[in-house]
Amino acid sequence: MKEDIKSAMAKDPAAKNSVEVFLCYPGLHAIWYHRLAHFLYNRRLYLLARILSQASRFLTGVEIHPGATLGRRVFIDHGMGIVIGETAEIGDDTLLYKGVVLGGTSLEKKKRHPTIGKNVVIGSNACVLGPINIGDGAKIGSGSVVVKDVPAGATVVGIPGKVVEKDIMRKLVLDFEHGNLPDPIADVVKIILKMQHELEGRLKTIERDHNIKVKSIFHDYEEKAAEELPDQ
Repeated sequence: MKEDIKSAMAKDPAAKNSVEVFLCYPGLHAIWYHRLAHFLYNRRLYLLARILSQASRFLTGVEIHPGATLGRRVFIDHGMGIVIGETAEIGDDTLLYKGVVLGGTSLEKKKRHPTIGKNVVIGSNACVLGPINIGDGAKIGSGSVVVKDVPAGATVVGIPGKVVEKDIMRKLVLDFEHGNLPDPIADVVKIILKMQHELEGRLKTIERDHNIKVKSIFHDYEEKAAEELPDQ
């Protein structure tokens, strides 16, 4: 319990002291309830385990199936709406934001939920579905839907989730800081626009140096858009 509180203090700059964290962090309460429910579940006291997990859901807004396996120092920040399925596994030091779903894609009684590695960050309202593996240190962007394995250290954004290219990643700052969660897709768009601006600048230099005029690749689209605009 002490290391859970220390983890919360380290990952949430809004935390003022350990007493506040102990009393006022429903994400931690949900994890503590789950540990007891998981203990009962592993001893085949399934009904008691489910009753406890449902009580936790009512009190914290976080739904964790008692069969799910959580590692040490897992932290749930603003946990309302989080759902973690029966066969899900979460590694040590992983951070989950509100609305995350670790869901299944099969009705068969087998491994059907994701396995999350260590030091993973999953942004708010992201869905990770099926018996897939998310590598250590990976980051899942807010609102992403991930249905395929993610390599260690990768960052995934979008629907369906795709790994952001490394050359673009070098230009991004994706720390998933509490209260300052970035929009990776918007950052990528900004980078693309910046690259376009740089290319247009180079094109103008070539035109000037060689006294030529190159038709813009966007010219046709601009003309078409102008034709479709209503008369003012």
